[in-house]
Amino acid sequence: MRVALKIWRFDAQRGERALKEYEVDAPDEATLLDCLDIVKDRVDGTLAYRKSCRMMICGSCGMRMDGAAVLACKVRMYEIAEAGQIPVISAMGNLPIVKDLVVDMQPFWGKIRAVTPWLEPGYADPGEKEHVVAQKRMDVIHKESLCIMCGCCVSECNSMEADPDFLGPAALAKGMRFVGDPRDQASVERLQALSGEHGIWDCTRCYFCQERCPKGVDPRDAIAKLGAEAMREGIDSDMGAKHAKWFVTSAKTTGWLRETELVPKTQGIAKSVKDVKFAMGLVKHGKVPPPFPPHVAKHVEEARALYDLVKHDGEQGAAGIVQGEKALGRLEHHDDGGAAAARGPYGPGSFAKPYLPGEQEDAE
Repeated sequence: MRVALKIWRFDAQRGERALKEYEVDAPDEATLLDCLDIVKDRVDGTLAYRKSCRMMICGSCGMRMDGAAVLACKVRMYEIAEAGQIPVISAMGNLPIVKDLVVDMQPFWGKIRAVTPWLEPGYADPGEKEHVVAQKRMDVIHKESLCIMCGCCVSECNSMEADPDFLGPAALAKGMRFVGDPRDQASVERLQALSGEHGIWDCTRCYFCQERCPKGVDPRDAIAKLGAEAMREGIDSDMGAKHAKWFVTSAKTTGWLRETELVPKTQGIAKSVKDVKFAMGLVKHGKVPPPFPPHVAKHVEEARALYDLVKHDGEQGAAGIVQGEKALGRLEHHDDGGAAAARGPYGPGSFAKPYLPGEQEDAE
């Protein structure tokens, strides 16, 4: 196949940036990384990019294609070439560019180190005793353990773009990897540190990290787990935590978000008084509903019953989010929850079998 690429070239020493187009012949099974190799080997040996395993394991070849972070070794080029599309390849975002598609990963690794990415078991010598942990407890950090440190999530993080000091999705996912590990004895200390400035509650919930992660780590879910664990431990002094608490309280009592009470409950009375002028402007334009009497949803008992059910199940903190992940996984893989699902495709309790269109057509 004939593959065309537009690649942003960058010379850090000169500060020069240029978009150059290349066209090469490549095998039909070629990936973006294969095509870059061909460009470098046959057309322009000065092109700079990173690679190692070529099998979506090492995370070295993270870059952007048409403005979205990808692993170059994962992207197949056949359909793109057949459609006549000429993708634009550039370096990842939120990290300094060293040359062409190579970024400086030092800021990335600095944030990883900041979350103490190792187990704190609480003892100096484990001795000879084997510490067996139930699978259910390890399921809490299953996705977080899949991270290959490629930086694709960091590249797309809106919060990091606005605040370079924000810990970011990769570091926070790594933090959850150890907070959720039942063998770790420093979870509370970790949560206190991660709940501070530039931590858990600075995430804007844009979900771009989730969308671009090539390994299904879902960093935003990890951040949500950290927030849930912090709340479970009573670490809720941050305004983000107070905001979340009021959402729950408002929903379970009236079935609606009572916005007029949100600022006082989140920021405190003193800050609310300072914002009175702004609030009056909202009132003038009909943007603030009257606080009294509070508007109650028609079937508010359903919201309250849902809250009571969650409490009754006892799935507090991250465990409740993991419960939701399993349900979403079944939906994604077209699992109807019937007898076959209970039996499991690979033995009792095994994960739902992925949806395969060919098998579905045969069944019909």
